[in-house]
Amino acid sequence: MQMNIVVLIISMLLFFVLFFGIGFILNMLLRMSWIMAIIYPIIAFIIIDDVRFIEYFTNTVTALSELGSRIIGLAAADILILACGWGGAIIAGVTIKSLRSRGYQMF
Repeated sequence: MQMNIVVLIISMLLFFVLFFGIGFILNMLLRMSWIMAIIYPIIAFIIIDDVRFIEYFTNTVTALSELGSRIIGLAAADILILACGWGGAIIAGVTIKSLRSRGYQMF
């Protein structure tokens, strides 16, 4: 299925803003600057894969091989969208670090 360039750009922007916002709030509340950047790959795997979470423990080899084949089969647009989400999570950590180094204490 082909994705329109406008839809791609809007999706990239939405993922960036969504995960920047979630990451900023988590970093502010939990006082861990990189929590969302660490959690994001797990969220991305959940978005990519359609294997039930329990199967990673009961049927590990099959679940991981399915995840690997799904990651390899991603389209360039999907990779760009997911990369923008991860970029938003990383920028949220950088922003919190910068604010804290300048003396802003959030909660």
